[in-house]
Amino acid sequence: MNNKKARVIAYYLPQYHPIKENDIWWGKGFTEWTNVGKAKKLFHNHYQPRIPADLGYYDLRLPEVREAQASMAQEYGIEGFCYWHYWFGNGKRLLEMPFNEVLRLGKPDFPFCLAWANESWKGFSHGLKDDRKILIEQKYPGMADYIAHFNTVMPAFKDKRYIKIRGNPIFVIYHPDQIPDANLFISIWQKLAKENKIGKIHFVAHCWDYEEVNRYFSMGFDAVNVNTIPYAFEKGRNILEKCIQAIESKYFNIPKRMNYSKAIKYFNNKKAKNSNIYPTIITGWDHTPRSGSRGSVFTNESPDIFEKHAKEIIDTVKEKDFIDRIIFLKSWNEWGEGNYIEPDLKFGTKYLEALKNQIYY
Repeated sequence: MNNKKARVIAYYLPQYHPIKENDIWWGKGFTEWTNVGKAKKLFHNHYQPRIPADLGYYDLRLPEVREAQASMAQEYGIEGFCYWHYWFGNGKRLLEMPFNEVLRLGKPDFPFCLAWANESWKGFSHGLKDDRKILIEQKYPGMADYIAHFNTVMPAFKDKRYIKIRGNPIFVIYHPDQIPDANLFISIWQKLAKENKIGKIHFVAHCWDYEEVNRYFSMGFDAVNVNTIPYAFEKGRNILEKCIQAIESKYFNIPKRMNYSKAIKYFNNKKAKNSNIYPTIITGWDHTPRSGSRGSVFTNESPDIFEKHAKEIIDTVKEKDFIDRIIFLKSWNEWGEGNYIEPDLKFGTKYLEALKNQIYY
């Protein structure tokens, strides 16, 4: 009998190794740690900088690092990693090396799936002062590119470690609305999957509002993963708070803020009881390492509040068949957004322990 209450899959950021493009854009040797290391405290009790503990400032070119991450995740009940996958069209990829090595070496022996991070790199979300500047544009050239994309991903789908639901490999799309012909994209991939004896791909649309989920089913998606961080900032602050914080940001370089204990009220929804709607457990949020005072921050985060949040999400899915009790964890290691569960110097493994307490019976 399974001793887990839910299937928790953690989003995994691969930007912890140098690439030539980041060297050109940001300077020699840039990785996500560059943003993390230069982060500054911007207001009273602002938890910055954040310093990694057990795993240190790691380099994902090292297989020992990838093994240590997987071992730690497994120890605390996480089912697998969902690696962010970058395909910008016309065969252009970035940050593919860590996952390619996982695939090539067959190690770590830890389940995984892929999430297509289909967005242009531009604006403050990628650390730029000029929101109009584009580092690299996400393109959708059409059918030939969709086929080439599938063929690139196919070896992963065929790997025995790939996470499936009822025999079908999970594939998440970050911005489903940005694909100009999502129905065509899905139909092409399903045809290719059948031809290559992969089964039916289990397409998951990522979205930010529970009220939007039905639209994605009409587009051909099998399930939806809902992440309500933007929704919490929009709905959880009243007009006065928004006005005051806008002034603070403009004149005093203080980012917009929301208490984490208040924010978690917006992370859950009864719609997540549906078998094809996957909620998100959110470890925290602080975008200021990338964007400075233009960013946003959840304040007063703690392992205790996080455990309360994790319990609420896991309780919401408990009536589903176990195979459908999928929850995405945001995230394993997005340090530049204050959104990670790897140990840091302040809390150590307490967040992981809190999650484990709720995952297991």
